[in-house]
Amino acid sequence: MPSRSSARLAALTVAAVCSAASAVVLTSPAHAASVRVHDVQGTTRISPFAGQKVTDVPGIVTATRTYGSSKGFWLQDPTPDDNPATSEGVFVFTSSTPKVAPGDSVTVTGTVSEFVPGGASSGNQSLTEITKPTVTTVSTGNAVPAPVVVDENAVPDAYAPAGDTAAAGSVNGLTLDPSKYALDYYESLEGMNVQVADARVVTATDPYSELWVTVKPNEHPSPRGGTVYGSYDSQNTGRLQIQSLGSAAGFPTANVGDTLAGTTTGPLDFNQYGGYTLVASELGTLRSGGLERETTQKQSDRELAVATYNVENLDPSDATFDQHAAAIVHNLQSPDIVSLEEIQDNNGAKDDGTVDASETVNKLIDAIVAAGGPKYEWRSIDPVNDQDGGEPGGNIRQAFLFNPERVSFTDRAGGDSTTAVGVTKVRGKAQLTASPGRIDPANAAWANSRKPLAGEFVFHGKTVFVIANHLNSKGGDQGLTSQYQPPVRSSEIQRHAQATVVNAFVKDILSVQKNANVIALGDMNDFEFSGTARILEGDGELWSAIKSLPKSERYTYDYQGNQQVLDQILVSPAIRRDCGLEYDSVHINSEFSDQISDHDPQVLRFRP
Repeated sequence: MPSRSSARLAALTVAAVCSAASAVVLTSPAHAASVRVHDVQGTTRISPFAGQKVTDVPGIVTATRTYGSSKGFWLQDPTPDDNPATSEGVFVFTSSTPKVAPGDSVTVTGTVSEFVPGGASSGNQSLTEITKPTVTTVSTGNAVPAPVVVDENAVPDAYAPAGDTAAAGSVNGLTLDPSKYALDYYESLEGMNVQVADARVVTATDPYSELWVTVKPNEHPSPRGGTVYGSYDSQNTGRLQIQSLGSAAGFPTANVGDTLAGTTTGPLDFNQYGGYTLVASELGTLRSGGLERETTQKQSDRELAVATYNVENLDPSDATFDQHAAAIVHNLQSPDIVSLEEIQDNNGAKDDGTVDASETVNKLIDAIVAAGGPKYEWRSIDPVNDQDGGEPGGNIRQAFLFNPERVSFTDRAGGDSTTAVGVTKVRGKAQLTASPGRIDPANAAWANSRKPLAGEFVFHGKTVFVIANHLNSKGGDQGLTSQYQPPVRSSEIQRHAQATVVNAFVKDILSVQKNANVIALGDMNDFEFSGTARILEGDGELWSAIKSLPKSERYTYDYQGNQQVLDQILVSPAIRRDCGLEYDSVHINSEFSDQISDHDPQVLRFRP
C-alpha cells in the first residue's frame, strides 16, 4: 500500500493527456448553439469533443478553486437534458486564479481536454475539462443549481462494468449506466454540485485534509464504525472522499465512526488519490462517535503472546518512540515476542552506507522500560545497503523483540544478510541452521524487498519457530477507480513469488517435524482472502489466524474508506488445532487521525 508519507499536492495535479484524448484530431470550433455542458460530457467517460474547441458553452459557476496546481472553476448547466448518463457539470481549468464567483452566469470558449490525474501510466480514469478558456460573464448573483443528493438509494450496489476487452479492459468507451454501476453513477455526476447528509466517517482525516465517508451506513459495517473490504467483489460502493475548497485549517479532524452531521455540499471532482471526491464548499458539522483505542487481553503465565507491529519507518529522529512504547506495554500488554517491521537504520533516510539499527531498536527498548514494560532483548540481521526497498537510505528490516523473563532465544551462529538459513534434524526435531537467519536472501523474489527473518524461541521448554515478514508492497497496482476494470494488481507477481518461498521453508520445517510450532507473521501487504494468503497457507502448512475473527472484525489497515487486512499471523497445524489460540487485531492506529503508524498491531496468544 502506498505510504501516506509520499509527497503529494494539495489539489488535483493535471499530469498527462489520456491516450484516448491524445489521439483525437483537432477540428474547427463546434457551433455554439449546439454545445452545452452535457454535450461536452457525453455518455461515456471520454468527451465526444475531446481535442476540439467549443464556443460559448453556457452555465452557472458553482465553485472556484484558487489554490494548488489546478486552479479553475466548475460550470453547471441549470437546464439539464433528460439523459441521466450525461453530467451537467464540468471543470474549467484556468491555470491562474479564476476571475469568476459562484452564482455568475457565464459562457466559456475553450478546448475540451481529457486529463489523467497521476499520468496515463497510473491507469486512472480521465477528467473532462475545458482548458485555455475565454470566459464571458453574462450576469452575477444567480442561484447555484441545487445539489444532487448522493445517498444509499441513489448509488447502485454493483461497482463497475467489466472493461472492454478490445480496449485492454478499459471502461472509457463504454456507455455509462448510472442506474447499474456505482462508478458510472459517480461519473455521470462529474463536475456537478452534489451533497451528502449525515455521513459516517470511514477513514480518518489524513495529513492532507482529506477523509472518507460512506453514504451506505449498512454496507459491510465494522463494529467500530468503518466499512470492511472483505473480497475483490466487495469494493463498497458507498465510499466517497471529502476534501474542502476552504482553508485546510478549518477541516474537521475526524476519526472512524464520527459523523459529518447535516449537509456537505460541493462539486464532484476526480483525483489521483482515491478517485471521485466531493470538494466541499459547505462542510457538515463534526459529531464525535467517541471511538477509543483498544487494549488486548493480558496473556496468562502458560500462554505465549506473539505480536506483529509495523512501526512505519522508525528511526532515531522520530518523535513517536514513547507512543510506540506505551502502545506495546499497555495496549498490547507486553507480548512475549514482538516482530517489528520497518525498523530503519541509525540515521534513517540519510543514504550514507549506514545499515546498523542498534540505536533505533535500543531507543525503543529504553522507551518500553520507561513505560513500565519489560527490558526486551532483540535480534535482527542488517540488510545489504539499499537492497531491501523502502525509503531510500533507510534500510528497513524486521527485528525480533523478546522478553527474556518469559522466553529465550536460541542463538545459532551463521546467519547474515546473504546466507540462506536451512533446516536440519537433530534428535528427531527440527532445528534452524542459523538463528537468527534469513530465508533464501539471494532468491529473485526478494529483489529490492525485505528478506524474511527466521528465529528459534523456547517457551516453557517448547521450541517455537517464528518467521518475520514484510512482503512486497501494493505500490504500482491500479486503483479501484481505475479506467481498467477489474484493476490490474501487478504487485502480486512478486508477492506470490515471495509467499511461495516462505511456504516452502515452512514445509521444510514440517517435513522434519510434523508437529512443529511455526508462526509466519508480519506485514504481508495482502488480504486474508488473497492469492498471496492462499500460497502462504499452501496445503495446510499454515493458516491465517485472523480468519478466527468474525468477518466484520477482520482489518488491520484503513485505506480509502476500506478497512482491510494487510498484517497477518499464520500458524502451523499444531498451533491451530492443539493450542487454544486467541487472536486480536488491536485497533490503535488505523482508525485515528493522530495515528503513530498506519497499521494496527496483531497479537496471538496460545499454549505451546
